[in-house]
Amino acid sequence: MGILKRNVSSKSTAGSAITIIAEGNKFCGDMSIVGKMHIDGAFEGNVSSLDSISIGKAGHVRGLIKAKTVDVCGLLEGEVICDELHIEAGGQVRAIVESKQMSINPQGCFVGERRIKEVGALADNS
Repeated sequence: MGILKRNVSSKSTAGSAITIIAEGNKFCGDMSIVGKMHIDGAFEGNVSSLDSISIGKAGHVRGLIKAKTVDVCGLLEGEVICDELHIEAGGQVRAIVESKQMSINPQGCFVGERRIKEVGALADNS
């Protein structure tokens, strides 16, 4: 007996795919996705999404994350570039963050540095 039905699509209602790394699984490497991503397992590397990335309570991410929105309930270590970062209750972010907006639940934890992302600004590495 299968868990997934054959006629059920991996597409969300908005039409973009949802990528899931389930608890107990580990992914190492670089990933670029178009849709949403949810991580309850371990992810080490770089990931970019045109949509949102959420890290569940059991999730642990180490590396660079680029996304429109990032929601953290687990642990995120490294660097984050996003429009919105939300650290939920129990969530921990230990990173350098570049974001337009950032919210931290009173039971959340942020250790690091935050830079405000400017609209239309180009990075100057000189």
